Amino acid sequence: MIEGLSHMTFIVRDLDRMSAILTGIFDAREVYASDAEQFSLSREKFFLIGDLWIAIMEGEPLPQRSYNHIAFKIDDADLGRYAERVSKLGLDMRPPRLRVDGEGRSIYFYDDDNHMFELHTGTLSERLARYAKGLEAAQ
Repeated sequence: MIEGLSHMTFIVRDLDRMSAILTGIFDAREVYASDAEQFSLSREKFFLIGDLWIAIMEGEPLPQRSYNHIAFKIDDADLGRYAERVSKLGLDMRPPRLRVDGEGRSIYFYDDDNHMFELHTGTLSERLARYAKGLEAAQ
């Protein structure tokens, strides 16, 4: 039986740069750095964002960008503060996609290795409720 999400691993060219992104935007806490020791495929670091384990490993970046992404939940009142953090690190912030009212707002950005991240203010239940309204109106 699946108990939940164990961890997410991102392959990055520069462990220090990705460390700055994780700590600077997500308030991640570094809990391990392999340094010269290597127990896995390459040098790595582990972080906690809340209780979520994020691993970063040294390697070749993704060859291209896509819409595949990881979304983190934030409070709507904090949207501007997070946008400032992303800008301060010089990351490529993308324009938000078109949305219907009631499904939340988002900040999308890419790291230096073509991983897309989203900071999202909505919840699944809010989105489903909004979509259900649209279906009712169409019938």
